[in-house]
Amino acid sequence: MTTGLIPGGQPPDPRPTGGLPHQRHEPVGRGALHVDNRPRSSVITARAAASFEPVGRSVATARSFVRDTLQGWGFADIVDDAVVLTSELVTNAVVHAGTSADVLCLRTDDGVRIEVADRYPEREIPLQGHPATMGSPDREGGRGLQLCAALAGRWGVEYTPTHKQVWFQLDFPERSVGTRTAGPSLPADLLPLADGRVRVAVVQIDRTSSITSWNEDAEELFGYPAEQVIGKPLTDLAAWPHTPGTSTGIAEALQLSRWEGSYGIRGANGRVTPVYASHLRVRDTGGEPSTVCLLVRDHERAVLQTPLRMPASDSASADGQSTDPFEVFIGSPAPDDLDGLLQRTVERARDMLDADSAFLLLATDDETELEVRASTGLPSARQRFARVPVEAGPGRYGSARMPAVHDDLAAVPGAVPLLSGTGMRSVVTVPLKVEGRLTGSLGVAAESPGRYSNEEALRLQFAADRIALAVESARLGELERLRRGSLSFLVEASDLLAGTLDRDQTLALMAQMTVPTLATWCAVYTIADQASEPYLSYVLHEDEELIDGIKSLLSKVPPPDPVPTPGARVWSAPGEVAHQAALRSSMRSLGLSGGPPHQIASGIGPTLATASAVGGETVVLPLVARNRVIGMLTLGKPTDEHFRQEILELAEDLSRRAALALDNARLYSERTAISQSLQRSLLPPELPEIDGVEVEVIYRAAGEGNEVGGDFYDLFPISDGAYGFAIGDVCGTGPNAAAVTGLARHALRLLAREGLSGPAVLERLNSAILDEGARSRFLTLLYGELRPQEDGSAELKVVCAGHPLPLRLRQDGTVEPAAEPQPLLGVLDDLELYEQTVTLDPGDVLLCVTDGVTERREGTRMLGDDGLTDVLTTCTGLTAGAVAARIMRAVERFASDAPSDDMAILAMRVPGLHKD
Repeated sequence: MTTGLIPGGQPPDPRPTGGLPHQRHEPVGRGALHVDNRPRSSVITARAAASFEPVGRSVATARSFVRDTLQGWGFADIVDDAVVLTSELVTNAVVHAGTSADVLCLRTDDGVRIEVADRYPEREIPLQGHPATMGSPDREGGRGLQLCAALAGRWGVEYTPTHKQVWFQLDFPERSVGTRTAGPSLPADLLPLADGRVRVAVVQIDRTSSITSWNEDAEELFGYPAEQVIGKPLTDLAAWPHTPGTSTGIAEALQLSRWEGSYGIRGANGRVTPVYASHLRVRDTGGEPSTVCLLVRDHERAVLQTPLRMPASDSASADGQSTDPFEVFIGSPAPDDLDGLLQRTVERARDMLDADSAFLLLATDDETELEVRASTGLPSARQRFARVPVEAGPGRYGSARMPAVHDDLAAVPGAVPLLSGTGMRSVVTVPLKVEGRLTGSLGVAAESPGRYSNEEALRLQFAADRIALAVESARLGELERLRRGSLSFLVEASDLLAGTLDRDQTLALMAQMTVPTLATWCAVYTIADQASEPYLSYVLHEDEELIDGIKSLLSKVPPPDPVPTPGARVWSAPGEVAHQAALRSSMRSLGLSGGPPHQIASGIGPTLATASAVGGETVVLPLVARNRVIGMLTLGKPTDEHFRQEILELAEDLSRRAALALDNARLYSERTAISQSLQRSLLPPELPEIDGVEVEVIYRAAGEGNEVGGDFYDLFPISDGAYGFAIGDVCGTGPNAAAVTGLARHALRLLAREGLSGPAVLERLNSAILDEGARSRFLTLLYGELRPQEDGSAELKVVCAGHPLPLRLRQDGTVEPAAEPQPLLGVLDDLELYEQTVTLDPGDVLLCVTDGVTERREGTRMLGDDGLTDVLTTCTGLTAGAVAARIMRAVERFASDAPSDDMAILAMRVPGLHKD
């Protein structure tokens, strides 16, 4: 559904400028048939339009649209007729015709016109010259037009080549001048029940709540003669509250300007008579206040009870202007947002009592504190969202629950904490209550004393009673939106914080999520350990030009104490230092420090800007993770601003999540550093340079953060110009495989330097692996000894224990295995291994790889030994480094996914006596 509202103006002519002429049926009035004479010249004061899809639920949506529109315009008297007619016409369009429907509501001075158009002009209406031919009421079609003829003042049908439009007009009913409210005529059995003679007790009490007047009906209802009760407090007779859930006491109710509700009166017979009462506070010609109480039996409450006000403007006066107190006070329409409603409220309250300022405070859920939400005419808005206690404590708001008039605040300092230091002298405050519950306080103040009396308090209380429900409804709506937004914010924050294990990035995320959503600026302090002082790690302001100034200022302020107590606590040090810095800068700018002003003028601007940025309320929230304070999150507002309690609660939730993320990042960084240090110890140091032999190694460990895995390599000198080399693969990857890697590499070096042959070295290594017991892993290993020869060749003695066979590339491009396969290590106790001798001629290359190279996969394809051989045949004439690089490039390009296994490539080339 799409809607639009355009106040005022003439509606556009819906007829097309070209095409076929209109076909029109224009009955007017109750079944009459004559040409349309509807007043096209009437001024259109409002227009609302909506479109509805051809689905069944659109009928109900269209009914709601018309009802809401007309009630919003204040036309409750014609809402029901309009809804019935719209329902029938929209049903014809979206259900029977199967097209979308366009509904247009037009408000004029004398009525409402509603047009319903569909896109099925071929479906002609069943009207052929007389309403009697429209069909029987039992027929499926035609009933909407029968209803138009029966209910509308005017109606008609218009056709275009693409649309059919049915319209009807409802005129406003005439009202008796001066009628405030009226109910419909009802059958006798639906009228309120009352006794044969309705008795209305009239009781008047003075300012001390003592009874001064007691009429005959009161005597009949409660059994007390007047002389027995006059002079006694009415509170002695009242059984309060008769209605459960009423928190206002009888003494408070009697002091209010107006009150209406139920309670009980103890009669002379000792029984409690439930009554419905209406209290009105008045004053006599001498200015003495008293309260008039009208009471009836509770089941006769209809005699006194104020009828519920309908959305229509039932209180319209003869000149057509609304006299509803809410609309007179707030204006129409009321603002949709809470802040707009509150601001308009204080402005109207100030104007109503010709005051110099006005303010409005809202109560917390437990009614223990009031929070400043709107003000006008005060020196500054520094108190916004500030809180004051209601009942007890320093600076309490002592008159929150009852109307109060202060002739001179100088005589009662602190009675209204908000006005301290503002120059206001006289003030009147009234409570905002909904169903007896305190929801806020409204006050107006003037600079001169003695400006207000009880009459002004009565007027302001009447206005407060009218707006209290609207304010509470808007507050609850704002609170619900804030809670939903908070949940969304925390979910997003948790996702972002969980997505990184980098400490610096976590700090940056904390600040960026805080500013400007929760605060104007923030600073994050971190604590390395319990013995360390808090360190200023990150600062962010919504204005980047102020960040350096805030860093400089906070560096001069001792950091907040790392208190683990949850919740936000105020930190006044930054504001005080900022104020002092601004004061010194101002004095220097005036030349009061003894130096010429021009020498320091360049530094005044940034100092004052920084002071203003951090001069407001500053709070600190501890960052607690694993029962340890690891830092503090500091939030700040600019000068004269306070934090809302809801924002602080949201910041506390964020701080708990951020603390855990920051501690996780710290632990990850520490463990990564330890792991990498240990892994680097498993890799061989720098490869030795071998005369007459080129050597190149490429190593890739699988897994993020791993430098060593299950694959390993080594090249080390043995003795007498001989070098040992090895390349192996431990079962598995990661740290567990790396542990066996370290065992194998160090054992190889130790055993080889003992002068043992290759088979003997591997047999002893096999025993060492088996000794690891449950931690042992099988190992494939290619081990050999390399001896360069004087003729430029190189002699190799090789043992291949279950490892992929080494490949020899000759100068003519042929590739052949350089060893035979033998059993792997770590499986059998007794191994019988042997070594093979290979001679590398000048230009030959020996390529050794792990199975991570040959088992590289892309779907069902695998590189394999044949694929590796094919790549190696293209490496003739290349250096060892170029050969290793080409092999690795071919492996990486073979599949699009990242490698899932460790890979090691060892290439050795004998260039000969004359290098290429």
